[in-house]
Formats: sequence, structure tokens, C-alpha cells
Amino acid sequence: MSEAVSALKGVSFDGIVTVEEMGLQGMITLRGDLASPEMKKAVKDATGLNVPEQGHIAGDGGNWVAWMSPDELLLVVAYESVSDTEASLRDALSKVRHLAVNVSDARAMFRLSGNGALVREAIAKLCPVDMRTEAFAPGQFRRSRMAQVPAAIWMPDESSVQIVCFRSVAEYAFNLLKGAAAPGSEVGLFS
Repeated sequence: MSEAVSALKGVSFDGIVTVEEMGLQGMITLRGDLASPEMKKAVKDATGLNVPEQGHIAGDGGNWVAWMSPDELLLVVAYESVSDTEASLRDALSKVRHLAVNVSDARAMFRLSGNGALVREAIAKLCPVDMRTEAFAPGQFRRSRMAQVPAAIWMPDESSVQIVCFRSVAEYAFNLLKGAAAPGSEVGLFS
């Protein structure tokens, strides 16, 4: 049996901020009526977290629940527990219309960390997202584009951003992030 590996095997880069691939992450796409009591209970039981409001993410670093669209969530859990979490969601939601799919091996996750202003600046170079502190803060979540690829971003705290993209474009995404974090690339937009 083959051993699971992340897209870029934990590669990292130190520039004006640190860019790192976060290794294997458990991810489940969950679709259904997000306002239903069954969905809210299933998500809470599976992750310990509530369904977040539109444009937000709930979590603390171990488990995350992100609002993706009016009928879709992204659950991020430990890679080792993703199959059990998916099974518990399917059981809990067996009597309501839903879709729960393990997408862990189809995604890659990156983290930018360091000086908060420079982290915001690096993302602003690549994504059409208003990264000013009054427009994007920890707890908010955006689906967008990072140059030519779809990506989702959030700030776990003021000094880091996490990015999810398709595994098939992980190397491209990492190279984009390295370019945005290259030494000497500061533009002073948020300082």
C-alpha cells in the first residue's frame, strides 16, 4: 500500500514572510441546507464548531469550518480522522439531502506567516481581495483567484494567512507565493 504524501512534501521558503506547504490536511466538502437543524447538529458533532455565517470561517487551528457558498461548507480536520468524520456526517445526515465528499487528496494548503502587514501585502499582490485590516480580518473567508488559479484564503490570526487550492496547481501556487514573498519585494502598502 502506498503512503499518502502532500503535494509538495512540506516545502517552505523564507522571504519577507515565510511560505510553507502545510502537509496533509483532511478536507471534506459538505453540501446541503446549511440552516437546517440536522446540518447544524451534524457539523457541531463532527467538528465541535458551529456553521459559520456567510463569508466567514470558524475554528482554532485544529478543526475549521468555512462557508463556501449558500449550500456548501469546507470542513478541515486532521488527515488521520477525515474518513471517520465523513462517515459520521453521512450517518447524521442520512435522512436529509446532502453531499459529503472527502477532497483531502485533491487539495493543497499553504500558510504565509510573519509580519502581519507583509503577509497582507503578499496576498494582495496575487488575489483581488481587499486586504486592508478594516476589510479583511481573522474569521473572514474568501474564495477568489490567486493569479490564474482558484483559491480560498483566511487569516487564522493577524500574522498569518492560509490558502487552499487544488493539488494539481500546488507547485504553481507555491511559486506564486514565493515570488510575492521574495526579499526586496516589499511595497509598503499596509505599513
